[in-house]
Amino acid sequence: MCGIVGYTGYENAEGIIVDGLKRLEYRGYDSAGIAVLTDKGLQVRKKKGKIENLEKLLMEESLTGTTGIGHTRWATHGSPSDVNAHPHLSMDGKIAVVHNGIVENYVELREDLAKNHGIKFITETDTEVIAQLISVKYGENGGNLENAVRDTVKMLKGAYAICVIAADTPDKIVAYRKDAPLIVGLGKKRNFIASDIPAVLKYVKEILLVENQELVICTPEQVKIYNSEGREVSREPMFIKWSIEDAEKGGYEHFTIKEIYEQPKAIKETLMRRIDDEGHVKLDGIYISAEELNSYDKIYIVACGTAYHAGLVGKYAIEKMARIPVEVDIASEFRYRDPLVDEHTLFIAISQSGETLDTLEALREAKSKGARVLSVVNVVGSSVARESDDVFYTWAGPEIAVASTKAYTTQLICMYLIALYFGRLRGTITDEYYSFVLKELEAIPEKIEKVLEKAPEIENLARHLYNRTQVFFIGRGLDSAVSYEGSLKLKEISYINSFAIAAGELKHGTIALMEPETIVIALATQDALFDKMYSNIVEIKARFAHVVAIAKEGNTKIEAESSEVIYIPQCADEVTPLLSVVPLQLFAYYVAREKGEDIDKPRNLAKSVTVE
Repeated sequence: MCGIVGYTGYENAEGIIVDGLKRLEYRGYDSAGIAVLTDKGLQVRKKKGKIENLEKLLMEESLTGTTGIGHTRWATHGSPSDVNAHPHLSMDGKIAVVHNGIVENYVELREDLAKNHGIKFITETDTEVIAQLISVKYGENGGNLENAVRDTVKMLKGAYAICVIAADTPDKIVAYRKDAPLIVGLGKKRNFIASDIPAVLKYVKEILLVENQELVICTPEQVKIYNSEGREVSREPMFIKWSIEDAEKGGYEHFTIKEIYEQPKAIKETLMRRIDDEGHVKLDGIYISAEELNSYDKIYIVACGTAYHAGLVGKYAIEKMARIPVEVDIASEFRYRDPLVDEHTLFIAISQSGETLDTLEALREAKSKGARVLSVVNVVGSSVARESDDVFYTWAGPEIAVASTKAYTTQLICMYLIALYFGRLRGTITDEYYSFVLKELEAIPEKIEKVLEKAPEIENLARHLYNRTQVFFIGRGLDSAVSYEGSLKLKEISYINSFAIAAGELKHGTIALMEPETIVIALATQDALFDKMYSNIVEIKARFAHVVAIAKEGNTKIEAESSEVIYIPQCADEVTPLLSVVPLQLFAYYVAREKGEDIDKPRNLAKSVTVE
């Protein structure tokens, strides 16, 4: 949650910081603000709402200076407002702070600062406590900003990243990371602090990853990083291969639709990097031997949201191909139920950002109990990746829209590849079946292109159905797993009340909700379960609900009981999720567009959830 940008160099900071904030707006957009060290001292401009509101304010009240910090907010403490927007100033106006995360003990700290130091607070936020506390420690440390930050973070409980500037220390930014993402962008006579790579991609290609509990001192000439023991750290920069065009819309109306259309390319990248010249899967970053794999009596797949839905498909694939029991769990629940994990457990974490705090904490819980940790992540060098024993990267490229699309389908590809690799390692699948599934996967990018050609048909459907208030998604087997993702996409960006259930559960209560205005999106892509699914659709149609079916080409029987049918190309049942999810993504997008919603930045949501 929340986006941080810091800049120090020899150019005017205002435009550079605002540009960086725009590229991080997917992390939060309740308010935005900027603080710059000017010749008149430390000055702040901030505004409720989107960054364009801040830009309008800066057109009237611009800031001139070469060092500054900025922030785009996803509210946790205090409602979205001008006063609660970051940056926050100390009472004397000499310290400015931006902050991502939560300070869990801010109430106690606030009370102590008010009682013992006479601090008067003007906001409802936990962040103002940080600014006031740094100010107190700044005085106690004789104006040494880095020592003031060190002393402050010792008193903070929670997960956070902070970025600080002081009126008396020009050309210096001090930052600190604890369980929230932070990177350094390395330039020539200019350096950056940011929450994520897109903020600095326009200006630099080399970055430093800030590790947990590290402090950064950033000036135009140099960057120094210190570990939790106060020792300076030497670290090799990472070269970023993304282009700025990869992180921009490229002529599409929204990032969401751009990223839906990027799926064939992203899947091909993720897949083809892992198949050698002999047609065998090679899992770069995973070093599990047959002996080690056979020692595991259970696999946990743990994730949140869309990644959790990818895990549901992963469970099916691994159990079918590797014949190891798999349990899929929601990360936010996992560590609070004393899970049965030990050295005979393989723990698979799935996360697009690699910074999802619930997933990260679940990973740490599993690791503390002796489990081996394998992660499937999109962001290289992220926290989940760094704390895992084995890492399998998706190659989706930057995903900017809050609602995940190409990250989901590349996660699915990774799960299929892991399942095939494990099955071959354990000898639980034949060479013929192994080759068959690989060929099916290799055909997926071209088949998704065929599904995308149906976009006008799906757009027309959305135009007629966008004003409905209740939508159900149903399916059996793998279709059930995809139903959950389709429902999530629709509710995320269109705000329609939708939910998914296994089709066989209809008669156990949900069928009572079927009526003429109800939309039911019925996935019927599993050949082995088609007749069962067809019977469920007949039951729904008898209650006069509006049925939109997703089926494989050739299964025209379904037209008799459906209001509309969207066909996907023929493929093996095992890999249908890679195709069937695409029309659901398109439907959610076009419904949200018809409703006039802010598709890339849906309300109350953020791309990277770094708070519990």
